[in-house]
Amino acid sequence: MKEWTEWKEKDCTRLLRESAEEMDVSLSEKQLAQFEAYAALLVEWNEKMNLTTITDPVEIVQKHFLDSISGASFLEDMRDEEEETLSLIDVGTGAGFPGIPLKIVCPWIELTLLDALQKRIGFLEEVVKELELEEVTCVHGRAEDLAHEEAFREQYDIACSRAVATLPALLEYCAGYVRVGGLFLAYKGPSLMEELTQAQGAMKKLHMEMIMIHQEISLENEHLLAVFEKTAETSLQYPRKQSKIKNDPL
Repeated sequence: MKEWTEWKEKDCTRLLRESAEEMDVSLSEKQLAQFEAYAALLVEWNEKMNLTTITDPVEIVQKHFLDSISGASFLEDMRDEEEETLSLIDVGTGAGFPGIPLKIVCPWIELTLLDALQKRIGFLEEVVKELELEEVTCVHGRAEDLAHEEAFREQYDIACSRAVATLPALLEYCAGYVRVGGLFLAYKGPSLMEELTQAQGAMKKLHMEMIMIHQEISLENEHLLAVFEKTAETSLQYPRKQSKIKNDPL
């Protein structure tokens, strides 16, 4: 796995391990090495393509890795038995957040990484290979299109997204992937409370019931996680085309 000198100089392994422990996540030496290799690849590939504006290793730990794994407890809670696997799709994954950090922490999930840009898929495939991650599928496509395909429609226990979109739009993009009784984890910033007010219509039409807002004490206040449960099947008319989602929100 790739090593990164600056990572070691700034003692990021200790920062990641101790911060994760505050979130009740215990990381093995293998997992810590995977995170280091992931960070090194992120910075290396970022010189060739726009993956992230965050390249300082400390900020990568705090703003990408820790924020992503804040949803791990919900995966654990859904898992009835130690041998059980759960299927998770990360919609609009970008550079792999939150999906890849969740996979590192919860290696028993079957992960699908979905993104509309082929270049990012190439990066994600390299990360999966370098980190030796199993049961990971990288898919190139648009969220609003693949959600209508039988292979993806309501096939996942959990969907998640850190995509830059308003909550009504995120719900419409993601609801069609989640099975009835499954969860959607929406990683949001400080605008969440305002967006929840705007999303009431979408929640009703898409049968997505918010069950809690999660905030990790160890993270900055802008990191919030809204957790939704799907209570009934999504109407086949959703998601609509991107232009409708953007210009005529539910």
